[in-house]
Amino acid sequence: MPGSTPDGRQMAAATLVTLLGRPGAEAGAPLNTPIVLGSTYRADGEIAYGRDGNPTVAALEHALGVIEGGDCLAFSSGMSAVAAVLETLPGGAIVVAPKVCYFGVGVLLADRAKVGRLAVRTVDTAAPDEVIAALDGAALLWLETPTNPLLGIADLRALIDAARSRNVLVVVDNTIATPLRQQPLALGATAAVHSVTKFIGGHSDFLLGAVISADPAFSATLAQRRGIDGGIPGPLEAYLALRGLRTLAVRLDRAEQNATELAQRLVAHPRVTRVHYPGLPDHPGYEIARSQSSGPGAVLSFEIDGTGEDAEAVCNGTRLIVHATSLGGVETLIERRARYESEVAAGTPATLLRVSVGIEDIDDIWCDLEQALALDR
Repeated sequence: MPGSTPDGRQMAAATLVTLLGRPGAEAGAPLNTPIVLGSTYRADGEIAYGRDGNPTVAALEHALGVIEGGDCLAFSSGMSAVAAVLETLPGGAIVVAPKVCYFGVGVLLADRAKVGRLAVRTVDTAAPDEVIAALDGAALLWLETPTNPLLGIADLRALIDAARSRNVLVVVDNTIATPLRQQPLALGATAAVHSVTKFIGGHSDFLLGAVISADPAFSATLAQRRGIDGGIPGPLEAYLALRGLRTLAVRLDRAEQNATELAQRLVAHPRVTRVHYPGLPDHPGYEIARSQSSGPGAVLSFEIDGTGEDAEAVCNGTRLIVHATSLGGVETLIERRARYESEVAAGTPATLLRVSVGIEDIDDIWCDLEQALALDR
């Protein structure tokens, strides 16, 4: 089993992502885990029915579990994974969550609160005292760092320790950082959640989510929840996720390098009023991010002078950069997040543009963005 080198060293994560989730090394065996298509299995085996599991899905779960440091359960989408986590809570449970986070999570929490399923306390997760004050009586602390789309940084060590001392579960959305940059379970979090669709998949061609936990009881409850609700992913999606995982390290390195350079150029642009990127030394969470992450990631956002319509014009004026909603693919994407009502309600600035930086040549990315910023308003 991969994990250590011949001289006894632990293999680097960049090596493990290329090795994990493969079949045994028998002569004549395929190098990659095949796509196993099946809903029904013969009796007395480990899998009885397709909703219980799948060999291709299991290979992906093994790989992500090792990389993140726990037991992984894959789901049909990132939102399916989030919903499953919330459904492990008792009725009326209190969830402490970020005021500004991925809009799908915000919508889901608001929906559950509206029908009385959960009670939600929203906080600025970059303000530890505010978060800690909201933990009394809570069942779950939901963290996202960096936050989407403002790239705020939560102090994971401080908040996880405070929550654990109050017997509050802590779940960290690790989608933007990826397990190669941030390890919430090693810091004591109950679970890490991923939209595998994003950086892990990396090619904008499937939907899949995952929850990884080092708490066996939580994992067992979550597995029961997935079996009841039927949120298991398909084998094709799991195969594509495994294929994407193989190149995560090199894609992320290149995209992060591009993002750092792009952020620096945007700071100097006369039309840009603010850049949100934890890799910039003047970012308010810069030191905390450095202490808990091995890199600032490949997503940034920036604000321009003018109106929301002016910001939309920048998105519509790009030629290489794709105007689309998502992040984590090989292509650079741009979007004005305040085009969504839930983002406006959460306080996202009208002229804020989120950029998921891809792996193209940085000068080509900059040339395109620079010409879009220069278009007449």
